[in-house]
Amino acid sequence: MNEHRQTLWEFMSAESDKLITQTFQHIGLTFISLFFAVAIGLPLGIYIANRRKFAGPILGFAGVLQTIPSIALLGFMIPLLGIGAKPAIVALLIYALLPIIRNTYTGIIGIDGNIIEASRALGMNKWQILFKVQLPLAMPVIFAGIRTATVINVGVATLASYIAAGGLGEFIFGGISLNNTNMILAGAIPAAMLAILLDNLLALLQKMNFKKLKKVLYIFPIIIVLLASFYALPSAYGTVLTAGFTPEFMGRQDGDLGLRSKYGLKIHTIVISDAVMYKAAFEKEIDVISGYSTDGRLKAFGLKILNDDKGIFPPYYAAPIVSEKALTKFPQLESTLNLLAGKITDSVMTDLNYKTDYLHQTPEKVAKDFLVKIGLYKPSRDVKLGVVKIGSKIFGEQYILAEMYSMLIKGNTAYDVSTKTGLGGTKICFDALMNDQIDFYPEYTGTGLLAILKPDAKTIEKVGRDKELTYNYVSSAFEKQFKIKWLKPIGFNNTYALMMRRKQSGEINVNTITDLKKYLDRN
Repeated sequence: MNEHRQTLWEFMSAESDKLITQTFQHIGLTFISLFFAVAIGLPLGIYIANRRKFAGPILGFAGVLQTIPSIALLGFMIPLLGIGAKPAIVALLIYALLPIIRNTYTGIIGIDGNIIEASRALGMNKWQILFKVQLPLAMPVIFAGIRTATVINVGVATLASYIAAGGLGEFIFGGISLNNTNMILAGAIPAAMLAILLDNLLALLQKMNFKKLKKVLYIFPIIIVLLASFYALPSAYGTVLTAGFTPEFMGRQDGDLGLRSKYGLKIHTIVISDAVMYKAAFEKEIDVISGYSTDGRLKAFGLKILNDDKGIFPPYYAAPIVSEKALTKFPQLESTLNLLAGKITDSVMTDLNYKTDYLHQTPEKVAKDFLVKIGLYKPSRDVKLGVVKIGSKIFGEQYILAEMYSMLIKGNTAYDVSTKTGLGGTKICFDALMNDQIDFYPEYTGTGLLAILKPDAKTIEKVGRDKELTYNYVSSAFEKQFKIKWLKPIGFNNTYALMMRRKQSGEINVNTITDLKKYLDRN
């Protein structure tokens, strides 16, 4: 039987310290970026209001910057600024610029020209006109732009967790990966409340007259400094070594929770996306990462897996999971997908991942070359009697497997294929499968056990140490509870692993997770 399911309130109470920390990080990121956006956007808006020939190009450029997808923008920042708060603040600053520049410009040019002429007639110079006439009259419109920028930044700041900048996104993306609705809501609800609260506070400021507002603005830099100082607070565990763990890893028993309970491991930790953590380790920005044992970047960046000498990581053998509806609808599907069973070993999968992760070959090319090599590739058939919907998670290995299955189905059946790749974490893929949005996707036995079934600790201890027991348990439970079938395992075990730079591991003589704990205890 499953353990007692936590309510949202119980979860938030248990994670209150972490939730408070992430909320302050979120506020800090939002306000620091907003401060710089106002410092840049307000003068720019004033300038183009008085030099209107530049208005089109500057507003157009700011508009183009805002259309860049936020994940891509954060990715562009990393080579320049590394990981952490700096690239996140710059990215948020860029997103906040357009509404501030545009509303400042609109507010000033919307002032009746007769008022400006009257001001000149009274002997005011251009600076007096700006500060005593234009800005006071335009302030409601300017503040509307600042409010818009604030709400945008609160939302976009959730993505900062991808590059180790913290914030409420850690809960949201961890929950998506872990199929944990409470975790998602624990991040999403405070973020939404924060957006509403800040919008209402700025609305109150917007209603103040200009003289009172000037007094408030004097203390604004002090607030920013206080919020910024949050990032300088010392870590509870020191900084001998720094670990970079994914949001999913932070919330798993076979992750950070298990490292703490079974190993007693306490290491200074930042939360980071697996898309950037390998390179961050290679560039010595972090020392230990929560990687995957078949990831091609192990080879690319010279990383070493630390031996899990107490066995907290269960088997993660990959296999397609298919809805029983799809197996009924497509009678040839099971036998076709099982053509790949047992064909990919750990070393083969690592090599395939290396080709996409580091050599930047397309998943389609890697998949086709492999199927040709083992004699399973066949040209696509012309007759189409239905469309099989394939899903995948959002990392290279899953894209490769999705392409392989697509080619096998097209070459061995009369079915067509629709791929829905990059679906995010476990929750998104599994929900899509349950709702018939996809027919199957590649899953891992350890994920099925811990992230979806979530049995009690005794069951995990009993079945989670042996690959056959784990597979048999998840296979039986999925069929009973969800009417989903686990097909034959593909052959490789992509388990979680702690990794370090090979050279650093040798220098400090750390080869196992226990060695790592002893090293941290000594230092």
